Order: sequence, then C-alpha cells, then structure tokens
Amino acid sequence: MPRIPRLVLLGAMCTLAAAPFLQGSGTTALLIGIHVVSDDVLWAAGARGTVLRSVDGGRTWSRHPVAGAESLQFRDVHALDARSAWVLSIGNGAQSRIYHTGDGGATWERQFVNADSAGFYDCMDFWDAQRGLVIGDAIGDRMALLRTEDGGRRWQRVDPAQLPAAQPGEGSFAASGTCVETGPGGRAWIVMSTPTRARLLRTSDYGRSWALETLPITTHEGSGPQSVIFRDAMHGMVLGGGYASQPGDTLIAVTTDGGDTWEPRTAPAFKVGSWGGTWVPGAQRPTVVAVGPSGAAVSSDEGRSWTVLDTLNYWTVGASSPRAVWGAGTQGRVRRFPLP
Repeated sequence: MPRIPRLVLLGAMCTLAAAPFLQGSGTTALLIGIHVVSDDVLWAAGARGTVLRSVDGGRTWSRHPVAGAESLQFRDVHALDARSAWVLSIGNGAQSRIYHTGDGGATWERQFVNADSAGFYDCMDFWDAQRGLVIGDAIGDRMALLRTEDGGRRWQRVDPAQLPAAQPGEGSFAASGTCVETGPGGRAWIVMSTPTRARLLRTSDYGRSWALETLPITTHEGSGPQSVIFRDAMHGMVLGGGYASQPGDTLIAVTTDGGDTWEPRTAPAFKVGSWGGTWVPGAQRPTVVAVGPSGAAVSSDEGRSWTVLDTLNYWTVGASSPRAVWGAGTQGRVRRFPLP
C-alpha cells in the first residue's frame, strides 16, 4: 500500500548532554522507532541507518552504526536491555532487513534479508528473548508474516495457507514501529488496511493460528490504522491517521475483550492523526500517550478526552513508567514528556 513519505534528514552524529525535557540526540536524522526498556535504558532508530542508545535516562545518547546499512531506514527497534537489541529496516526486496546486537551496539549481526522483490516488511515485536513476529505488506492475496523461536537466528515466513487471505493491496503502516503488539499468553495483535477497510489480525497461541476482526477506523489512500497497543490481555487501543486524514474520520477505537469488539473514541486534535501510541506502565489510572506530526497528547480516561503535551513533530513514542515517557521524530528529536 502507499507509504508515508520516507524523509531523510542529514546531520552530524555524536553524544550530547541533554536538557531536562527536549533532549539532544546528536543527530538530525528522522527518528522513527523507539524502545524505552527502563527509566535508564533507551534505544532509538531511524533514517540513514541511525541507531542511538542511552543508558543514563536520556541525558546522553551514543550512536551505534550498523556496517553496510548506512542508507537503510530503520523503522523499528526492540531491545531486551542495554546490550541486546534488534532493528528492522524497511523497503522493497533486500532493503527489508533485521539486524541484532548482543554487545550494546558495538557489533551487529545481519539475521534476515528479504529475498522476495515484492516483499516489504513494516514492524516487529517480541514476546521474549526467543520468540518474535514481523509483519509485512501482503504479497498478492497472501499475508507476509515472519516468526522466530530462537532469538532471530532463523526467521521463517509463516505459511500463508495458515493465515487468512489478504485484501488487494493490504498492508501496515511503517510509521512508528507500533503496528504489531505482543501480549501475555502468546497473544499478539496486528493492524492493517486498504483504502476501504481496516482490519485486526490476532493470535492467542504465539502465532500458530490467527483470526481477523474489522476495525471502525476510517481509511483512505495513505491513511488508516497506524498503531495497536494493549495494556493487558483484554484492554487495547488502535490509533489511526495519515496524510489523507479528514475531519470527522474515526481515528481511535478501544476494546475491553481482547479485540473481539471495538468502540470508537475521540481522537486528539491532530491534523494528520496519531502515528504511534503507548500505554504508560505504573500510572495510577490507565494512561495512554499518542503522537503524530502535529504533536503529542495524553488521555487518562480510555480515550474519551485528550490533553495536549506538545505541538512538535513526532513519529513514535514509548514508556517504561510515568517518569519515562519518550517521543521521537524529525530532526533527531527525542523528548521526555512530563505527564500532567
């Protein structure tokens, strides 16, 4: 499906001390994926093969280049801790790759290169150190899903015969690294769409079997469900948007039954919707932060109302606690959001 434009912003990369909230990342590259492992450990990734890490709560950031990947766009990053992390690059054919580091980014192992010229992979997530998923755009009428059970040493495409049929041109948005979410007990949820329909693909057995649900998110050419987030096995939210979003579109929906049914909710007043979202672990009330190119907003009432946190450009967001809610976006922007 049509992609969100792939911005490439040049700039020097180094380690910089940071201000209390709007941080200095040391790069002007577009940052598209972030993983807040803990209040101290953060990873971010983006254009021109950029991978950044902080081990002091975002006060300083260091660059960890991936040899041979300088021209790639890393749209997702998943980390276990300060040493072990995976990054996913997007693009047609061999541009879609997965790399892993086990030494804090000093060296990287290339675990997967897409050999299908029609393939295009979008997002990834892991249940644990061994089991993970990657979703790609459909190839013809067949869904493209990768799975690993050995920490990525082998990434195998799930037999399309075991998956529901894809709609023509169906795919996921590679805009924030949050179009797939793993959950407890082998659950996982994936959002995908065409210009006419939004759907949710889900499993409850680590990807051995799958079911489909229709989502009440409005879709257009270049707009649809961008992000799916669950705070537990039952309570989740889908956030949508894109450059084709229009006033009156339904761009937020919530579930309380694991994804069986979805109820539309009010969306933040963002011109092009929300491209990423995160629940905030440890918040006194269920709290979600949504971000997009128009800014960042927070809701503590299941998406019924939103409070604006910022009006700068963000593509992705993550959190480990109410003290560590981070967004990333254009011009190498990383920010810790103080919650109201």
